[in-house]
This record gives sequence, C-alpha cells and structure tokens, in this order.
Amino acid sequence: MHKLTLDGIDVMGERLAQEVIEEINRRPYIKKISFVAHSVGGLVARYAIGRLYRPPKQTSENALQSLSDDSRGTIHGLEAVNFITVASPHLGSRGNKQVPFLFGVTAIENFACCIIHLIFGRTGKHLFLTDNDDGKPPLLQRMVDNWGDLQFMSALQAFRRRVTYSNVRHDHIVGWRTSSIRQDSELPKWVDSTNKIYPHIVYEELSKAEAPSQCVDADNCTLEERLLRGLKRVSWEKVDVSFHNSKVRSAAHSVIQVKDPAMHCEGADVIQHMIDHFTL
Repeated sequence: MHKLTLDGIDVMGERLAQEVIEEINRRPYIKKISFVAHSVGGLVARYAIGRLYRPPKQTSENALQSLSDDSRGTIHGLEAVNFITVASPHLGSRGNKQVPFLFGVTAIENFACCIIHLIFGRTGKHLFLTDNDDGKPPLLQRMVDNWGDLQFMSALQAFRRRVTYSNVRHDHIVGWRTSSIRQDSELPKWVDSTNKIYPHIVYEELSKAEAPSQCVDADNCTLEERLLRGLKRVSWEKVDVSFHNSKVRSAAHSVIQVKDPAMHCEGADVIQHMIDHFTL
C-alpha cells in the first residue's frame, strides 16, 4: 500500500477534489463527469464529490428527498452522470465478515479494531469506524449525510446513476455485504452465470431509494445500520460478481478490476459490463 493512502479518507478526498478542479480548469470544454473507483477509492471518491458539489440555484429544505433530474446540483459545475464503485467498503471494515481474511472470528475482528491504526494509519481508523476527531462521529457516518460544507448525500443524489460492483466470494479484503450496501438478510441467492458475454456477473438488481427512517431503538442502533439507512436514501444499481470457478479466485479483489492485464484478465467481462452500461 502506498504511503499516501494511509493519510485518511478525508485527506485523500481533498487531494482528489483538488485534482478534479485542476483538470476542469485545464479543460473548460468538459460538460459532464463520472467517477469509477476501486476499493477504498470508492470512499475517497464519495468524500471528494461532497467537497465538489454545487447546489442548484433553487433548493427546498427537503431537497435531498425530492430532487428531480432537472433540479439536481452539479459536481463543480459539471453534470454528474455515473458514480461507480468496485469492491468498495461502503459500510466500513468493522463488523462480522466485513474483512473476510479475518475469518469471521469476533475476537480477531475486535482486536483488529484496536490495532488497525498502527498498520493503516488514519485510513485504518476511518475504515474500522474508530476515528473520533474533535468528538465528531466517525467519518463514514458523517458521509451518509450532508455535514457542514461537505454535501456528501446531495452529491451522490446528483448523479444519474450509482452502481456497486461486488465480489460475492473470494474477496479477502472487502466483504460482499459492505461492498453491495446490504444487510445479511438482503444478500441474494445466486447461481452460475449462463451469460456468455458476462460469465462472471451472477446477479443484478436495482435498489430503489428508500425514505429516510430512524432506528426504532436509537440507543442500540449499530453504526452499520446507520450507514445502511443513510446510503439507501438514494437508488443503487447492484452488480454481483463471482470468480469461484477461476484459478485466480483468491485474487478476486484485484481480478474484478483487472489490476494486471496478464494475471487478472478473467475480470475483463466485468469491465466490459461497466462499459456497455455506462451512461454518456
């Protein structure tokens, strides 16, 4: 892992936002913008768009719930089109089986929460929801709402489509639940794909936006449940992927994005699916 990726999701998000602004300034003819991000990059992109969001000229107090296609804001003046994440831990890495290589053993998962910052710095704290900057809620919890001048959810709402690509198995870094923004009970049953064009796509669904809701028992509402409720306020296209028949299935976290064209080429159909469904 590169040293700069240990600085924290917020610091990386600010850097990305600045890079986007510089590119927009260099290319004033650009009218639209999309994001495609892998792993923790999905969280960094979510932070960055919160910084880059520009509201429409007229908004109402309940704009987050009632924004129409014609009244959405922009990403630094550009029309927001596709927001795509690939194996990204939207619900963080804390919780049972959210990081599969911890084997789902509660004691190991709890221990990881205590030491993760020693290995992955501030980014580790953010992923395991143990950060407490100036008494604020964990960053990922703040990112399922609009927080001060960071319009995280309004920015997500601004995109025409939001998509998650998730490994259903063999991703030892990011679990299926956190990458697909689902509870355990919502994980679908899947079967081997019979699609010759996309042989590794095993399930697809459109999750419609849900009305904002509060936990019935606020005192016992888990952080994961709060993140789920927040992110479900916008619709998501969910694409589930499996490399269970592949010889390189143990590298699913890299194969899904074809990190290396030679070693991870079996993920090419996932990339093709992304291209074929990309909105221009």
